Amino acid sequence: MQNEDNKLIKIDEDPDVAVMLASELFHSGKIFIYPTDTIYGIGGNPFDEKVLNKIALLKNRDEAKKFIWLISDFERVMSYAEIIFEEHLEFLHKIWPAPVTVILNLNKRTSEITHQKTAAIRVPRNDFCLSLLNEISRPLISTSVNRSGTEPIKNIEDIIRKYSADVDSIYFNSMPTEGISSTIIDLTSKKPKLIREGAIKFVELLQNFS
Repeated sequence: MQNEDNKLIKIDEDPDVAVMLASELFHSGKIFIYPTDTIYGIGGNPFDEKVLNKIALLKNRDEAKKFIWLISDFERVMSYAEIIFEEHLEFLHKIWPAPVTVILNLNKRTSEITHQKTAAIRVPRNDFCLSLLNEISRPLISTSVNRSGTEPIKNIEDIIRKYSADVDSIYFNSMPTEGISSTIIDLTSKKPKLIREGAIKFVELLQNFS
């Protein structure tokens, strides 16, 4: 399942061990690449400033640009976000888990910790992600594997070749990821706003909105 230094981890050979190893990396301030319900992502602890800086440097990305957070379930989302409209609560209950990322206002406590007022959040539809999220009991960074301004790398062989020296571990499955980025919508005000159309069409999502 893994090479000598735990650099390459094949998840489907022993998912429990893969989750355990990824959790250890997360809690020790490391960064790693892993499969999601959309494309491969670079992950780490979003509350660790050194992790944020490492990923921003790796991607050659402006540190002011924030990363997507994956969270295990809607109840845990509510530990970090502040949602005041009832129709928003109903909407999110209907659509998640899914490859849909939603920009939400953060509650006061989370905003003070992260020094940001909003976060782009997703409850993923992926067994490894959900198991890992339940294990770490907090959000996980998910940002595409690429340098800023270039297309995301979706092929695991290319990811290993180009990024294995830059991250602490790479997790992969025998089956490829979906290969389509998530749809991103903004729910920081009452009316949903499309930021990026991806795996699910915006018009389809609006059918779930009261």
